[in-house]
Amino acid sequence: MGDPKGFMSTPRREWPRRPVEERVRDWDEVHVPGALLPIVGKQADRCMDCGIPFCHDACPLGNLIPEWNDLVSRDDWRAAADRLHATNNFPEFTGRLCPAPCEAGCVLAINQPAVTIKNVEVAVADRSWELGFVPPRPPDRLSGRTVAVVGSGPTGLAAAQQLTRAGHTVAVYEKDDRLGGLMRYGIPAFKMEKHHLDRRLEQMRAEGTKFRTATAVGADVGAAELRARYDALVIATGATAWRELPVPGRELAGVQQAMEYLPLANRVREGDLDRSPMSAAGKHVVIVGGGDTGADCLGTAVREQAASVTQLDIYAQPGSDRDDDAEPWPTYPKIYRLSAAHEEARELRTAPAADADARLFAASTLRFEGDAQGRVRSLHLVEVDAARSPRQGTERTLPADLVLLALGFSGPDRADGLVDQLGLAMEPRGTITRDASFATNVPGVFAAGDAARGQSLIVWAIAEGRAVAAAVDRHLTGSSQLPSPIGPFDRPMTV
Repeated sequence: MGDPKGFMSTPRREWPRRPVEERVRDWDEVHVPGALLPIVGKQADRCMDCGIPFCHDACPLGNLIPEWNDLVSRDDWRAAADRLHATNNFPEFTGRLCPAPCEAGCVLAINQPAVTIKNVEVAVADRSWELGFVPPRPPDRLSGRTVAVVGSGPTGLAAAQQLTRAGHTVAVYEKDDRLGGLMRYGIPAFKMEKHHLDRRLEQMRAEGTKFRTATAVGADVGAAELRARYDALVIATGATAWRELPVPGRELAGVQQAMEYLPLANRVREGDLDRSPMSAAGKHVVIVGGGDTGADCLGTAVREQAASVTQLDIYAQPGSDRDDDAEPWPTYPKIYRLSAAHEEARELRTAPAADADARLFAASTLRFEGDAQGRVRSLHLVEVDAARSPRQGTERTLPADLVLLALGFSGPDRADGLVDQLGLAMEPRGTITRDASFATNVPGVFAAGDAARGQSLIVWAIAEGRAVAAAVDRHLTGSSQLPSPIGPFDRPMTV
């Protein structure tokens, strides 16, 4: 380790965010440009190089965290880049978007603030690009085998890059007009600017991966036809079948799914639209759902200058410290966290009636009411207990001109016909069935990512992509040297 006493002498410092009043006027990333590099070396010194580093187990990719922390503390950026990319195809994505379960598993986190692993990761990733340490890595020779990957989210891209580098000819099919899946149209630019994605895609093109955009497999090209054309097929379409809220008034205009709203705002940033047809400007907005997607809607609505924004979370407000009995170290605890969007809402007082920042906790939606034109105008809610039973006398009403449902996803959307055309077996919860080698019931067809695992984190998506690539490589050639960090039935650490 760089400094054996670093964890005692150096306090935790995170990448500072730009002032709220500045950043809500644009869509740039929320952090202060250039402010991470001066502090990251000392933060890396806080890593204790534990004999048994639980951060490895907390991360499904098995990132070599103590190794690249030590290298950063010694200012050896090239070696740090090599160790970082040894386990992660896209650390610039995870360094910005992952909630860092590795930090929850940091041994230091038993009784002190954890090492800023995520900040060190993104510093190494960005520095790697600046210094030219991530050139394209085309294969030395081609295998003569072909693979189609359906979906260009983190799972599909990771699988495609691994298989291309192994020598297979890979084509990625994406239903949208641009590549990236939810990273393109679901994640706001203030969390990750799209040039990070575009830069990695150019690397993949230079390595030999082919891309087919605006092509919905099952609709624009038959799924069975695609299977016949390639030696193997990887389904990595994600879990895009959103969950519904079956309450009275759901049919009113202005009650929208989060993934109907967020892509339009992103398309404005891409230059496709002058203004989003669902813009929150001047409207009273209520977001139903307390997760990351809801926070993305919150930050977007604030930047669109909504009249007010309130977020409903059905769970009670968590405490600021880990409950050692309910969620002992090294599990990922449910604690009160203040995302950039929630910080903005708190300072701007977007929801005066909220419990904290913009959130109302332990809140369940009863019904929506609308005007004579059939547009939503209010949301009725009630406070609930831990069993989600209503508390008597706690009903209240919020003004609502736009309601965004951010309730998660159940599995792949079957509307395009891909699942049914291939005859894929499905789990009762709506995900694709697969065996221990990521293979579906259809020979030569594999499933990975949220489409088979269910809604999960980006770090699990990339791990799935790497693992399914190893399985496909083994299927095509009889053996594989590609890493397989997880199995299809592995799950995060829980109590």
